[in-house]
Amino acid sequence: MKLFSSLYDKSLQWSAHPHAPRYLSALSFSESSFFPIPPDVMLIPMCLAKRQSAWRFALMTTIFSVLGGLFGYIIGSMAFELVEPLLHDVGYWERFEKAQVWFDEWGVWVILLAGFSPIPYKLFTIAAGVVGMAILPFLLMSMLGRGARFFLVAGFMYWGGEKMEQTLRKYVETIGWFFVVLAIVAYVLIKH
Repeated sequence: MKLFSSLYDKSLQWSAHPHAPRYLSALSFSESSFFPIPPDVMLIPMCLAKRQSAWRFALMTTIFSVLGGLFGYIIGSMAFELVEPLLHDVGYWERFEKAQVWFDEWGVWVILLAGFSPIPYKLFTIAAGVVGMAILPFLLMSMLGRGARFFLVAGFMYWGGEKMEQTLRKYVETIGWFFVVLAIVAYVLIKH
């Protein structure tokens, strides 16, 4: 069953759509504050489809991700009581509490780490607002962490070019099913 190959082909088609940069911007913004799908799923095929625009796509993704992070910060500082039940419902509460502990231990550096890594950045943007982190260091570390991540992804696609596209096509089924299994294992571990 070639589920991920057909999805991969569709994502390459969608990435060439004239409105794809707008969709990438919207996804980048929403992922940093409330949406679960990372912008990499659009950034990668867009960089492959239009390699000459890879750096522009990385910059757009970074800017809108940081703006979404600022929105998450505002949610944490002004409307946390509205979001708290949702964090419980979707099983993010324990991770949110861990994010707060990390703020106590590492301060602003945790934003840099969360911005770069696959850790749910939105939890840290909201937590930064809850603990009242200074806004300037928050924005600076967000820009550095998110920028490093998205420019690295764009760089791999830009320099890898045709060869990277062929490699992704060759292994897309394995990669896709690996992440499905990883998500199931993570879900089971979190619930138990």
